Amino acid sequence: MAYQLSEINAAVRSDPVGFMEECDAKFQAKVEAAADLIEQNMKNSPVILVSGPSGSGKTTTSLKIEHVLDSRGIETHTISMDDYFKTVDPRTAPRTPDGSIDLESPAMLDMDLMDEHFTKLSRGEPIMVPHFEFARQMRGEGGRRLVLGKDELAIFEGIHALNTDLTARHPEAFRVYISARSNVMHEGKVCFKGTWMRLARRAVRDYNFRGTDIQGTLDLWANVRRGEKLYISPYKDSAHLMFDSSLPYEVSVMASYAKPLMAAVPEENQRRHELLDLMAAFDLFEPIDPKTVPADSLLHEFIG
Repeated sequence: MAYQLSEINAAVRSDPVGFMEECDAKFQAKVEAAADLIEQNMKNSPVILVSGPSGSGKTTTSLKIEHVLDSRGIETHTISMDDYFKTVDPRTAPRTPDGSIDLESPAMLDMDLMDEHFTKLSRGEPIMVPHFEFARQMRGEGGRRLVLGKDELAIFEGIHALNTDLTARHPEAFRVYISARSNVMHEGKVCFKGTWMRLARRAVRDYNFRGTDIQGTLDLWANVRRGEKLYISPYKDSAHLMFDSSLPYEVSVMASYAKPLMAAVPEENQRRHELLDLMAAFDLFEPIDPKTVPADSLLHEFIG
């Protein structure tokens, strides 16, 4: 779906808090609907696979679904597929066109181990969830023991969750694709792309929580987008559920965080021109004071 700029601005001018609460209520309704579908599939598999590109809000959306299921007496366990990374061997690791190690590639994941673990979980057998140490680029010692009871589910969240190397082996697992997919329209034209929403989210999150400035985010973004096109988008249509994680009010909130970061990029930066249209688009939106954002909003994954 697409949002209309005129409707967003009218709602923000009229009652910004009420507008955000209404949007969040609709988001929560989608979460409830997702939980319904997952619950219905429990008879087929206790494994849920959640995928989506960077900046999609996969973590928060997965947790919201988990909370709904928990409230229904269905205990859920969320596992990051990043912990299934193989220890990096520079001699055999996949490479990007510029020669650096391709951390976006599914070849970095231990698909055989995940296949084994999905099978064991479906049988009620215990597994040891591994732990990957990114600082040392290697799998750590030990792990976390997990065994599923009768009314328990395991949510595996990661960008490669819908890769056919996994789903072909476990077609019974419920598959969810999450992304901020909606554009904002103005006078029949796109004035703010869903991709821009994700870039703004990632830039703000990287700055707030990962110690990465906007230039660092931009340096990585081209390869992130390359990885999405190669390794994520081709599999999205195989999902049982497409979940749009965009919020109509988010640009009005994120502008106060993202625009100053982007404006600080030096003119000599080779990617600065990519930000000019994006920064100009922020000015089309009526602003919302971030302090008024509801406490359970998805945006807190990015703004804190």
